[in-house]
Amino acid sequence: MLTIGAFARASRLSPKALRLYDELELLRPARVDPHSGYRYYAVEQLERARLVAWLRRLGMPLARIREVCALGPADAAREIRAYWSRVESETAQRRDLAAFLVDHLLDAPRKDTTMLQLRYCAHSDRGRVRTANQDTAYAGARLLAVADGFGPAGAPASSAAVRALRFLDREELPAGDVLNVLEDAVRGAAEAVRDATEGSGDNGTTLTALLWTGSRLALVHIGDSRVYLLRDRALFRITHDHTVVQSLIDEGRLTPEEATAHPQRSLLLRALGTGEPDLRLRDAEPGDRYLLCSDGLPAVLPDAGIRELLAAGTPDEAVAALVDAANEAGGPDNVSCVVADVVRTEA
Repeated sequence: MLTIGAFARASRLSPKALRLYDELELLRPARVDPHSGYRYYAVEQLERARLVAWLRRLGMPLARIREVCALGPADAAREIRAYWSRVESETAQRRDLAAFLVDHLLDAPRKDTTMLQLRYCAHSDRGRVRTANQDTAYAGARLLAVADGFGPAGAPASSAAVRALRFLDREELPAGDVLNVLEDAVRGAAEAVRDATEGSGDNGTTLTALLWTGSRLALVHIGDSRVYLLRDRALFRITHDHTVVQSLIDEGRLTPEEATAHPQRSLLLRALGTGEPDLRLRDAEPGDRYLLCSDGLPAVLPDAGIRELLAAGTPDEAVAALVDAANEAGGPDNVSCVVADVVRTEA
């Protein structure tokens, strides 16, 4: 048996932490002296104690540590992998926001003061199989958006969501407050969807949108529509699907190749009004090309095919080519595409 001091040194946990974990029933001592109340630990408890210490250094909440410690090694490893994947995603969003806030507060001059604008095109197609189109696509001087409705009232849901954001295309935006403005607008869009579907839980929509400030793009994303960035002919996917299948990929239970044929690949974990959207800011560069699309496109076209078609022609030509390719591949779902180029303002 080890005293609490010796056990603390061996496990790299402080005596104070050990007393807290005892109270929380996370790491109980092997024996407590009935007279002095002094705690003693068995050598066999060191492995669990070290695991708790490592997980705390990762920043994992105590409630989740308790769950991980109750699992076998393989399941615990999957839980840790899934937790860290979420931490990295959230950290990336906070990093982007922090960089924006630093620049805004210091009023740091941009290295490139060239005036920029968007050139864009949007189109939504029913596809070859579906009897109705539940997608809505929109492109304007400031707002780009795709919504993919589901349920009997999916079409009114997606239309209501995008319509509720369209005021952003007309109003001047406060540069330092654009994420708050977008977040408030998304709450209004969720209310509009509830009104359009009469609050039925069987109906809803995803929502993915970019809001242009003149030098940056504010992104809001919830669901399984996607945003791709084509920069220097390299394709980058800048959204993360909120689906059961994507969570299985994150946890290492599925490979991306296996996911394409998974029977639950369209099952959403989050949709507008039923979860928190991802919000972030991105700097824009002349020559960037953005693609917003519903899941009907990546369901039938691999990223390599999307990159090839997206890289060719004007936004109008790229949209037409992508929609045509999805339909030529069978068109099993509605497909919507918005393509926008970041270009220098003509004098």
